[in-house]
Amino acid sequence: MACILISGSLGYDRIMDFPGYFKEHFLPNQLHNINVSFPIKTLSENFGGTAGNIAYNLKLLGEEPDMHVTAGSDFDRYRARLRDLRISTEHIQITPTKPCSFANIMTDKANNQITAFYPGASHEPYVSDIRHETAHVAIIAAGSSTDPLSFVRAYKAAKIPYFFDPAQQIPDLTGDALRRGIDGAHIVFGNDYEFKMMTEMTGWQEEDMLDHAQALVITLGEKGSRIVTPEGQWPVHAAHSKTIVDPTGAGDAFRAGFIKGYVNNLPLPQCSKLGSIVAIHAIEAYGTQNHRFTMESLGKRYEAVYGETFPL
Repeated sequence: MACILISGSLGYDRIMDFPGYFKEHFLPNQLHNINVSFPIKTLSENFGGTAGNIAYNLKLLGEEPDMHVTAGSDFDRYRARLRDLRISTEHIQITPTKPCSFANIMTDKANNQITAFYPGASHEPYVSDIRHETAHVAIIAAGSSTDPLSFVRAYKAAKIPYFFDPAQQIPDLTGDALRRGIDGAHIVFGNDYEFKMMTEMTGWQEEDMLDHAQALVITLGEKGSRIVTPEGQWPVHAAHSKTIVDPTGAGDAFRAGFIKGYVNNLPLPQCSKLGSIVAIHAIEAYGTQNHRFTMESLGKRYEAVYGETFPL
């Protein structure tokens, strides 16, 4: 069992289904003057946040997540849930003057999403001590715009391998902040669009990033992922399902599966395959933390999808 440090957001997701296609409601010649209303089919509130979602999946995978995040005045019911799941809340900092973060997420029939994110307490700097004595690896997920570099500095000083995953936070960061986060990272995570943003903001192309980070993991949605290292690159096809219920949280689930493989010394392509198998369980349930699996069921699905022996 590995101790994995996680920073990011912790909050509530309000997930809504739009029974149409967003693209049908945006007029190309009126994009400067958008005024659109989407009638929603379903609405539910779920436990979420990047740190919470990654921790949930890592716990299912038998690891020990340790969140270093800031929660707000409405954290009590989330705390009770984490304790029921036996996920540590010891290093969760509370800001009583603000609520936890929340995200309003709309998903259309093509699984495109529009999200309005309120950072709430997670926007407050994490000022508690970052405990790292037993840590195997850390992931810096999207959260407060003031936090990433403090975690980067702490992990570099402690010589803890860290994964840099700025994701939705990229627009809030500067090119210099992104460069400092990438510099020294063992893995840089992002989808293809996020990597395009990072190249524009940093002025670094993929080959430039590899002068500073050990590997890039670029997710491509239903097309899978691409792993890029100084030695070469490997495409990994995604696991697919006939039952896509809700894509929210699939990226966080992928990261948890990848980390599980990494701390078990699997080759990076196998880490990505494991991430894809965990992600497919997430999209087959509504909400980000409502899916379940065992290592046995995970292994059977891995072998069915990839035609190779489950490595764990």
